[in-house]
Amino acid sequence: MVLKYISQPFLLLCLLVGFSPSHGLAEKLITADNPHIRYMGRVDLSKPGQAGVSWPGTQIDTVINGGELGITLDDQYGKNYFNVFIDEDWHTPIVIACEQGRKTYWISRYLSAGKHRVTVSKRTEGEEGRTLFVGFNVADKGKLFAPPKLPHRKIEFYGDSITSGMGNEAALYSGDAELAEKNSFMSYAAITGRKLKADYRLISQSGIGIMVSWFDFIMPQFYDQLDAVGNNETAWDFSLWRPDVVVINLFQNDSWLVEKRLNPVPSDSERINAYKAFLSSVRHKYPSALIVATLGSMDATRKTSSWPGYIESAVASLKAEQQDNRIVTLFFPFEDYGQHPRVFHHQRNAERLSAFIAKKMNWKM
Repeated sequence: MVLKYISQPFLLLCLLVGFSPSHGLAEKLITADNPHIRYMGRVDLSKPGQAGVSWPGTQIDTVINGGELGITLDDQYGKNYFNVFIDEDWHTPIVIACEQGRKTYWISRYLSAGKHRVTVSKRTEGEEGRTLFVGFNVADKGKLFAPPKLPHRKIEFYGDSITSGMGNEAALYSGDAELAEKNSFMSYAAITGRKLKADYRLISQSGIGIMVSWFDFIMPQFYDQLDAVGNNETAWDFSLWRPDVVVINLFQNDSWLVEKRLNPVPSDSERINAYKAFLSSVRHKYPSALIVATLGSMDATRKTSSWPGYIESAVASLKAEQQDNRIVTLFFPFEDYGQHPRVFHHQRNAERLSAFIAKKMNWKM
C-alpha cells in the first residue's frame, strides 16, 4: 500500500491551503447532510450539516465533479487519521493527519475532468477522539452525485486493538503505538468485509475485554453506543441495521489482565459464563445472525492457552440451552509473533475468515 500523507502544514507548502486559488477557481462547501453523501458505520447525524465519526473503519462516500476536492473536518484532539481514496484506488490512499479543530484538507486542485468516486475511511478509533465531518469542498461549479449503493450483505465485528488494526502498518518488531501506523482499513475485519462484498462495521476499542480492560469499562458496557469515545451515555438503535453475520474477537486482553487486575481472580467457570453472557446479549440483539466466536492471532491462541477452550465451552453451553446452531467458533493461529499483527497477518486471517463465512452463509466470494 502506497501512502500519501497530508496535514495542514504540508498543504500550506504544497497545495496552497489557506490561500485563494491562484488559478481563478472559486470553491464551495457541500455539507455532510447532502443526500448524495453515503455513510457506512455508526454515524451521529443528529445535528444539521455535520456527521459525528468516531468508530474505526467508518466510511464516507460520494461522487464529485469539478476538478477540486477538499474535506472539512473538525477533530476533537488532533489525533485522528483518515484515508481518502479516489476512484476505488484502494492501494494508494491519501492520508489525512488531522489537526485539532476545524480545518479544510485539500486533496487535489487538479482532478481530471468528469466524475470521481471519493471514499473516506477513519483509520484510527474512538480513543483518538471523534471527528465532525463538515463536508466536501468542491469547485464553485462542482456537484455531488450518488455513490454506489451499500452491499446487501452485512457483517458486524466486535473486537479490540486487533480488530482496530493497531500497529498493523508498523515494521516488524518495532513499536505498535504510532497512530500513523494504525489503519483499520487494513485490519482482518475490514479486509474480510471487502472480500465478501459486505457492508461492515467495526465496533472495536484497543485494550478492551469482556471481563476486564486496560481502562475502567468493558465491552458489555461499550458495544451499544452510538459514539465510540470512551464509556458514554449515547445509545445505538440496533433496529436500524441488522447484520447477517457477527464476528466476536475478544478475550485477548482478558487473558493478559484477569490475574493482574481482578480480585478475586475469576475461576474457569466465571470466565466461561462472562463470555456466554456477552454472546447471549448479542444474540438477543440479532436473533437470526450467524455469530462467529473467534480469537487471535496474538498469544491468547498459543498452544498452551486455555482461552479458546473457554470460548468453546461458552458456545457449546449456549447452543445446548437455546438449541441455537447459528453460533460457531473459528480461531486464528498464533504465529509466534508476540506483537500486534501486521498487515500480512491480517491478510492471512481475512482469507481464513472469509472462506469460513462464505461456506457457512453459502455466499460466493
